Amino acid sequence: MRNEPGQGEGSAISADEQVGRIFAWRRGFNAMHLIDLGIRLGLWRELAERPESTPAELASRLGLHAPYVEVWCTTACGFELLDGDDAHRYRLAPHMRDILATPAHPRYLGGYVQLGTEFATADYRLAREAFRDGTTAPFQGRSAEFAEFVAQAIMGVNLLVARKILPGIPGVAAALGAGGALLEVGCGTGRLQMQVAEVFPLARCTGVDVDPTGLVAAREAIARAGLADRVAIVEGDVAVAVPREAFDVAVMVEVLHEIAPRIRPAVIQGIAGALRPGGWLVIVDETYPSSIAETRLPEFAFPLQTGFEELMWGNVVPTREEQEALLRGAGFAGAIQRSLLGAGFTLLATRK
Repeated sequence: MRNEPGQGEGSAISADEQVGRIFAWRRGFNAMHLIDLGIRLGLWRELAERPESTPAELASRLGLHAPYVEVWCTTACGFELLDGDDAHRYRLAPHMRDILATPAHPRYLGGYVQLGTEFATADYRLAREAFRDGTTAPFQGRSAEFAEFVAQAIMGVNLLVARKILPGIPGVAAALGAGGALLEVGCGTGRLQMQVAEVFPLARCTGVDVDPTGLVAAREAIARAGLADRVAIVEGDVAVAVPREAFDVAVMVEVLHEIAPRIRPAVIQGIAGALRPGGWLVIVDETYPSSIAETRLPEFAFPLQTGFEELMWGNVVPTREEQEALLRGAGFAGAIQRSLLGAGFTLLATRK
């Protein structure tokens, strides 16, 4: 690890470089709020539908104040979110239609941005007092809007799990392809269940969650999709809410770190009890650094951010050692397959 500033002439980074970092992070703060404004005011959607628009045209169509829209467009162009010309006609930068203007697209990140601008921002306002007494505002029991933003934020991960990860594990693909039973723990609004049902048309899926907030939306979406005969949603603790040794595959996507550490062993043991002998457990989550040196490695940047941003939710991201101890303690004796997904997600797969 390199020396820190102020440690003498051997410091590897200058004061100006450190100042530059702070300015870059402050710019990122503004970029997130600019994106959020664009979503709430309909600017991304309008530019997707009518590219080459001027700020005055955008303002007229959306009922906005033209000088403010001019500054928004100019700044978004500087952030490389928009492209424009000297006639002040703007269009979405490459791929931004999918990322910021199309909520149904797997790459859409509007929900992820708004989790920060809406909910994390509110939590940070409470943080000074929370740091004194350890107060938390848990993930469970928040609003339906919160559940929807979470669902949007992990939609791309869910699609990756359903369309690539599960089909890419031979034993899992064979079991589900033959009509096997899948259990999702922490199913939320049920998006993953519907994706799995589409990819594996013979599979039977059950989602379980202790938080009822998203389950109403899950049941409604499943009924609209005509999947109620193959997808069931259950409220309760996995250890008692679903039958024992009834499932071939269990999945947890961005859930493990949201379970309080004191009850994690019981939850993983409950999952093991729900699986048939030889059944698979597939986890997509984040892995916290095990050492100070690891905090500087790129693969831990996103888990560190999650650990801090979700501190007020009471969430604790587990280390590799903690993950593997949980699996072994619950009786998962098979090899633990581990790989890195994207910018910081961990894929774990093992068998009972």
